[in-house]
Amino acid sequence: MTPRTLGTSGPIVSAIGLGCMSFAGTYASGVNRADAVTLIREAAEAGVTLFDTAEAYGPFTNEELVGEALAPVRDHVTIATKFGFDIDLDTGARKGGTNSRPEHIRAVADAALKRLRADRIDLFYQHRVDPAVPIEDVAGAVGELIAAGKVGHFGLSEAAPDTIRRAHAVQRVAALQSEYSLFWREPEEELLPLCGELGIGFVPFSPLGAGFLTGQIDENTVFAPGDFRNNVPRFSKEARKANMALVEVVKRVATRHGAAPAQVALAWLLAQRPWIVPIPGTSRAKRLHENLGAAGLSLTPDDLTEIDKGTAGFAVQGERLPEGAMKQTRR
Repeated sequence: MTPRTLGTSGPIVSAIGLGCMSFAGTYASGVNRADAVTLIREAAEAGVTLFDTAEAYGPFTNEELVGEALAPVRDHVTIATKFGFDIDLDTGARKGGTNSRPEHIRAVADAALKRLRADRIDLFYQHRVDPAVPIEDVAGAVGELIAAGKVGHFGLSEAAPDTIRRAHAVQRVAALQSEYSLFWREPEEELLPLCGELGIGFVPFSPLGAGFLTGQIDENTVFAPGDFRNNVPRFSKEARKANMALVEVVKRVATRHGAAPAQVALAWLLAQRPWIVPIPGTSRAKRLHENLGAAGLSLTPDDLTEIDKGTAGFAVQGERLPEGAMKQTRR
């Protein structure tokens, strides 16, 4: 894959990364550790160099998995992980809420380095903004970790424009991670213009709309017990039925190219900005290679116009996250 630079000073990574959250049982897929290690290594062999994890995935077990899988190629890949939730570092118990106190950030970094089997965290995101801690203090703490060589770059996740500006004034923000896809285009209003202005890379999570844009889900789909989509308003049966019109637009373009709908959805993201690097997640080798194939799919200006016209004014039905999670976004 042709590499991309996250912003003007961030790491150089593959055009498509791998989101590793799905290995933590989010979709109730039941992937065993050995199979997960094999898939992550297969992704690296296929050219993926950006791998995304977090202490909260598990907690802790996802970082351990990624660390084990990438140990043989550690110096050739970029590992991103996250801090910011209030998790007991000894037991992994979730205390609830956020915690970005500088002393906690430092402790999380040291613990993550051990789990990742690494001497540096390439990209360290604040997972969610902590309203109890000034963002300047957070940026300063990560800046100290960068100066100490423990962290390569600072990132933010689900942060609001003013918060991003304030953080960037203290410590350069290399990447912003937020949900973005044809299923959720809110970042186009303020976040993408701001990233362009400040030279910040953009890393869309859920670039396939949590699977909806693959064309494999409809109103009759039954999710397994434990699948987080059972609790997401936009995945209610009624919302899925209404939102299928969006998928039909993607399917038309995919058919013309002899491609999968997922490839069109990812190629559309890549066409929006040269510093956008989506991180689709999957636990299946077939889907991994299908997603990576999007890097070689060039959508024509007519394709992009058709997609824009076909989705213009389309109002996605249902909130993208459960109510409790929505309260922690765009702080």
